[in-house]
Amino acid sequence: MDHSDSIIEKAKAGDQRAFNKLVGLWFNRIYNFCLKYFDDHDLAMEMTQKTFIAMHRHLPGIRDNDRLKYWLYKVARNHCYEEGRKRSRGTWLSLFQSNEAHTQQDPYFHPERKIYSTEKKQWVGELLQRLPEEQRTVVIMKEFENMKFREIAEVLDVSENTVKSRLYYGLKSLRKQIDNSGFNYREEI
Repeated sequence: MDHSDSIIEKAKAGDQRAFNKLVGLWFNRIYNFCLKYFDDHDLAMEMTQKTFIAMHRHLPGIRDNDRLKYWLYKVARNHCYEEGRKRSRGTWLSLFQSNEAHTQQDPYFHPERKIYSTEKKQWVGELLQRLPEEQRTVVIMKEFENMKFREIAEVLDVSENTVKSRLYYGLKSLRKQIDNSGFNYREEI
């Protein structure tokens, strides 16, 4: 991330502009993590808000600025985990969810391609929801957030080998679900 220790120090000292800059730098990554976790825009926004509220409250207590990234992901993961425990295992879809708000207009727009792309995203989201929480978290962090094994291990407070094992079994489970689904994910329009 493009933030220096000076921005973090200013935010710790109560500078609202510096804090807002930190939120701006991290918002998309935390939101995307939460969105992949729940496959629900409203829940992702709520968990992202809770994460940044926690950052506002606890930022002065963070002693090592280099650990801010790990701390943010850990807080987001904990909020997602707690919210997930409150809800049933089913997939929750928002009545107000709109994929249009998050897509840019494609100059080569093809309606069938758009529908197919939307179906694939929904399908992947549903498959992720079927994974155990530990595997789902690692798959999201590794495959969607492009985090390193070391970084994931630090966020989750587990060994790198545990992260690798969870990723292996999570991807294996996803592959099995894909193969058993009958959805032709290789066909392109």
